[in-house]
Amino acid sequence: MGSQSEHEAFVRQAIALARQARERGDHPFGALLVLDGHVVLTAMNSIFTDRDPTAHAETNLVALAVRQVSRDRIRRAVLYASCEPCAMCVGKMYWAGIRSVVYGLSSDDLAAMAGGDFLVPCRSLFARASSPVAVHGPMLTDEARAVHVGYWSEPAT
Repeated sequence: MGSQSEHEAFVRQAIALARQARERGDHPFGALLVLDGHVVLTAMNSIFTDRDPTAHAETNLVALAVRQVSRDRIRRAVLYASCEPCAMCVGKMYWAGIRSVVYGLSSDDLAAMAGGDFLVPCRSLFARASSPVAVHGPMLTDEARAVHVGYWSEPAT
């Protein structure tokens, strides 16, 4: 599925996409699909620009992938995300055939910054699936967190 340095390089690209999403006024999340060490597709969160609360980076990426990439290639690809995928994204990824995921910021770290609105660790969800999904992360936590600093209001304590 790739070396640690390869994973880190692709997670950094996802973080850069998250930064671009934030700069254009969307939530700071990015994702990319990698096959055989090459980026096939990229996507950013677009919930504000598309006026769609389900337009997360991962769901946008999967929507592109199922239209442009064969199911066999999707199964062999790795989805890289700047942050741990949410329950909605996990479901869409699984049903599309993605079986490898690598992410930066954990859902727990995101919850500490943005609030814990229905955040379930993706490993818990994938563990219930009938086909195994390889999950790696969190990684590059400080870099992944940095794109969120100052974006979310601090949750009530």
